Amino acid sequence: MDPRPHSNRRGKNSKERKKASAALHEKLLLLRSLTMSRSQRENSIVLDAAKYIQELKQKVERLNQDLTTGESSRHRHGSWPEVLVEPLETGFLVNIYSAKNCPGLLVLILQVFDELGLDVMEARVSCADSFRLKAFGEEKDENGEIVDAEAVKLAVSDAIRKWSENNDGD
Repeated sequence: MDPRPHSNRRGKNSKERKKASAALHEKLLLLRSLTMSRSQRENSIVLDAAKYIQELKQKVERLNQDLTTGESSRHRHGSWPEVLVEPLETGFLVNIYSAKNCPGLLVLILQVFDELGLDVMEARVSCADSFRLKAFGEEKDENGEIVDAEAVKLAVSDAIRKWSENNDGD
């Protein structure tokens, strides 16, 4: 029996082990940097990584709970449209947004503008998947009465409330 083929296998196995050991060491260093571990020992690095993974799982659970809570509170409030009215020199900029589609709301809001004596000079409206209205309205000179931003906001909010009461089933 020739001892050389056997010793050649040992040399090959030894090289493979060293290569595998170097790869494992490199992966442990990467794991150590990802988990911000300060440990030097392999066992400690793995334990720190396990703790880090557990912390990440807890964060994900908390975020999921926050999302669920946020969604349920949004459903309780019916995705109430947000209303913002900014006074301008000769009128108002009215911004209304809702995350859901609001069929019929645009007509009610335009009726409110007319009742307040506001002419819509320019408007951008989207009613597809959500409701968004950005309108610039000027006061009509017919009555000579001045309408303030708070009155516009109250009137629009009241129209939204009435619309919501009539559309609760949606």
